[in-house]
Amino acid sequence: MYMTMKLSNLIRKTAIAAALTLALASFAGAESRSDWKAHWITHPWVQSTTNTWISYRKEVNVTKRPDKLIARIAVDSKYWMWINGELAVFEGGLKRGPFPNGTYYDKVDIAPFLKEGNNTIAILLWHFGKQGFSHNSSGQAALIFEAISPELKILSDKSWLCVPNPAYSSTDAPHPNYRLPESNIRFDARKEMQGWNMPGFDVRRKMHGADNVDEMAWPAMGELVERPIPMWKDYGLKEYVSVRQSNDTVYCKLPYNAQITPYLKVEANGGEMVRIMTDNYRGGSENNVRAEYIARKGVQEYENLGWMNGHEVWYIVPSGVKVIDLKYRETGYDTEFSGSFECEDPFLNELWKRAARTLYITMRDTYMDCPDRERAQWWGDEVNELGEAFYALSPSGQLLARKGILELMNWQEANGVVYSPVPAGNRVIELPLQMLASVGWYGFHTQYWFSGDSTFVAEVYPKVERYLLGSGLWTFKDNGLLNVRQGDWNWGDWGDDIDTEVLTNCWYYLALKSQKEFARILGKQRDAETIEALMKRISDAFDAQYWTGSAYRDPNYKKQTDDRAQAMAVVSGLASPDKYPALFETLKKEYHASPYMEKYVLEALFKMGHADFAIERMKSRYAKMLKYDYTTLFEGWGIGSEGFGGGTINHAWSGGPLTILSQKLCGIEPTAPGFQTFEVKPQLGTLKTASAALETHYGMIRVSISRKSAKAHTASLTIEVPEGTTATVASSNGKPKSLAAGKYSLKIKVD
Repeated sequence: MYMTMKLSNLIRKTAIAAALTLALASFAGAESRSDWKAHWITHPWVQSTTNTWISYRKEVNVTKRPDKLIARIAVDSKYWMWINGELAVFEGGLKRGPFPNGTYYDKVDIAPFLKEGNNTIAILLWHFGKQGFSHNSSGQAALIFEAISPELKILSDKSWLCVPNPAYSSTDAPHPNYRLPESNIRFDARKEMQGWNMPGFDVRRKMHGADNVDEMAWPAMGELVERPIPMWKDYGLKEYVSVRQSNDTVYCKLPYNAQITPYLKVEANGGEMVRIMTDNYRGGSENNVRAEYIARKGVQEYENLGWMNGHEVWYIVPSGVKVIDLKYRETGYDTEFSGSFECEDPFLNELWKRAARTLYITMRDTYMDCPDRERAQWWGDEVNELGEAFYALSPSGQLLARKGILELMNWQEANGVVYSPVPAGNRVIELPLQMLASVGWYGFHTQYWFSGDSTFVAEVYPKVERYLLGSGLWTFKDNGLLNVRQGDWNWGDWGDDIDTEVLTNCWYYLALKSQKEFARILGKQRDAETIEALMKRISDAFDAQYWTGSAYRDPNYKKQTDDRAQAMAVVSGLASPDKYPALFETLKKEYHASPYMEKYVLEALFKMGHADFAIERMKSRYAKMLKYDYTTLFEGWGIGSEGFGGGTINHAWSGGPLTILSQKLCGIEPTAPGFQTFEVKPQLGTLKTASAALETHYGMIRVSISRKSAKAHTASLTIEVPEGTTATVASSNGKPKSLAAGKYSLKIKVD
């Protein structure tokens, strides 16, 4: 099935603007069944089995074409929509789970696709029909569609025609691993209802009237929540970078690791099976998604609708099938790579670039740990990812973290426990350290501070309070420090030598720090004072219990000194500056952190004033990873046995250097929410030149720094300050200099 996309840029930009506006609202605006005039509909034969596909069709007479007609569309789980034969939506719908019993709906302006007279609306529904780490199945293969204007009313009801699409089924084993709700797709072109989605299709004896899903099904579908992120960006069908064949396999190289749907055009005798997968099919040592196409006789085209990812697409083509053309469609989150970083060191440039690519490949319905093995919103990953987004992507990218924040807290248990990953249907686990990181300084507070959006704060504040303070989950020892909470999986990082008790107190302290700031935003001064007193209790006890004279250690911890614990003590503020010399010596010799926690080690080094060693350590740690011919960063420092149990090759939690290079090395940090005011305080280390750019809601910030030698303490700075913002830099004599909107060239002091 060859499909083209003709949505105009105007329609796409309007959709993004609508999503950005929606960010000012919360999931609290979930809509009940009575808010909709349409009905959930399905086919009477469908039993909502795994990997169900249903074709829907509705003929609509339009006497006067409206200028605008917003359709509200919800499904479990995904859909594609054609109007008058033109593809209007490529992969609509979001995986279920704004809260445990909730479904997202899309808003699509269908007016540009309508004409006066008879119109054909055709929708292909894909019902996953199983749970996963990223989806909470309703158990209903159903659709609801509603479009109402003064001129026209289109409602899903029994007048719609539908039929289980006979061409779609599941492959034989092996199936995708249990973490994925998606199934492998088998498409049998011999059973295809050709033209079912086009005007003029003869529906007689092929399609049947839909059934209204009875009222008992509504609780299964849940309340409806408007999609809080843009519709996907469709890059169109593209040519592969290169194509080579060995025996029966055609290897098609992609320009980079991407979310793609593979396309083929072949000539066949009929009945031959073409198998399709990527080089990431076994990513993370698990079976992931693949596809199968059974050909009919003659020349034919097909595009597999279930996205997969990798650096290479493999078509396994049997003899007797002639390949005419192979292409791919890239789709993904609708944002731009508006940020950048460059310096004279090609290694650092490549590291930043790979981090940005890895960030993008782990964005879709949610932030993901990886796009192949799990596609799950693990919050240790998301904390790092959301921070990277501010320096790499345009502001539309910020909406994904906001969606994740609301989901995380909307899945909170009555006893206060917060689970990850969510949304999820087959697993909920409390990982205490990840949860503290999530609700704290680098998670929720970073999202607020860097975006300037405080609208979610009031909704999550009482839930975070319940988790940190009001539920009795976290308790204290007599010495003033926190008891370690085991939860379901007391995971601090991959690897060994993890000083869990020190880390727990650091992460909890940072969570309190964030909650204190949120209390002040909301005018809850008494709460702020209570939290501040608790923070002082931890701070007063921290050195007394853990400081050895050279490092921080839990007295009961017997392994090698944990570099993560030292870093977290620094970035949390629990380590006073007089400890920095000793901590620096420790971080020069301890190398235990995975790429996930290495970000905080690097940040600590910059905070202590050791940019030179931070750069050296960064290059040493990532050297092996960058030797591989991949465009993304790994879950561990290597692959296989070097990757903490065979981790994946696309884990954005490893992208901490992206944030560090833009935020710390180039020194661009907000001093007021949303970069309304910001500072530029470079720490170049051993570099002579560096430049960075990032996009804020006010516009682009661009900075370029150069100096005559690596030891020079003054540098030339060119800076672009957006309208509505103010920048602060250190002039050549070290005194702060304020810059209003405009472009400047001046001398500054550098560390």
